[in-house]
Amino acid sequence: MRFLLDDEQRAFAASLDAMLSAADTPSAVRAWADGDPAPGRALWSRLAEAGVFALAVPEAYEGVGPLPVELVVGFVELGRHAVPGPVVETVAAAALLSALGERGGSGPAKRLLPGLASGGSVATLASDGGYALDADAATVLLAAEGESLYLAPGHGPVRASADLARRLSRPRTGGELLARGPEVTRAVRRAVTWARLATAAQALGVGLALLDRTVAYVGQRTQFGVPVGSFQAVKHRLADARIALEFARPLLFGAALSMTPADVAAAKVTAVEAAYATARTALQLHGAIGYTAEYDLSLWLTKARPLRAAWGTPAECRAQVLAGLSGARPRS
Repeated sequence: MRFLLDDEQRAFAASLDAMLSAADTPSAVRAWADGDPAPGRALWSRLAEAGVFALAVPEAYEGVGPLPVELVVGFVELGRHAVPGPVVETVAAAALLSALGERGGSGPAKRLLPGLASGGSVATLASDGGYALDADAATVLLAAEGESLYLAPGHGPVRASADLARRLSRPRTGGELLARGPEVTRAVRRAVTWARLATAAQALGVGLALLDRTVAYVGQRTQFGVPVGSFQAVKHRLADARIALEFARPLLFGAALSMTPADVAAAKVTAVEAAYATARTALQLHGAIGYTAEYDLSLWLTKARPLRAAWGTPAECRAQVLAGLSGARPRS
């Protein structure tokens, strides 16, 4: 398959890149990690004005979607700029609520989706007792328990992540019952597929940012009077990273076109593994400076590993791919 973005999609990516470049996103990430969500929320509002979250919301609920290809375009840029917050989880919540709306449970969809599309609400989501991302900063906390979906009343203690800008906690039990029945289980599966797609796009953006910064760094750092980027071993490491990331790209956009769980799982595992391998290369080629929290590279380095496990580990995604090939359903 030869997949090329059209002019409108390229312009969308360029506009997000320009906006996030001018917004001093690293400062917003550090503030978010320190417990100050204000700069991140301001960034969130600008992303919503650009239509990023509306891409996951149907037009019937004041969105412009669902448009998975455009969503991938946007989330690659969010990953490239290390945007903080439960951006993937908001997309997952939108997918879940949209699925319930399609099956006649329009109450929670009509009530909550317009806020997600406009950026007025920040959502996070947990399933069957799992962790929710940034529940302390979310205004909509959804908890799926078996065949029941609740609007959780709050969250428990916050657990630290390798990425200080990612905070995990479990929703409190109970709360307002939004929906119940087999349609909740089906809606959660759809939400997982959308979350994996957005995570894969975010990971690809993280990998691309790490590669670009590393290429620039090895062109400036010198040993024996020459740039270290001229060494054959360094070139090989960077070429391997580039190939892995570029191999992930068509799988990602192909999955956005098909939106089958197996295709999305394949794209997710390929993108997150490529990003993680690029992070290891970036750290090695930067040397000791790569370990320092003050150096901006750390904002991307610390995202690569958590994204591998977010919304399905590599092993779980591979099982989904194999199940898709065999026609069986993987064990949950």
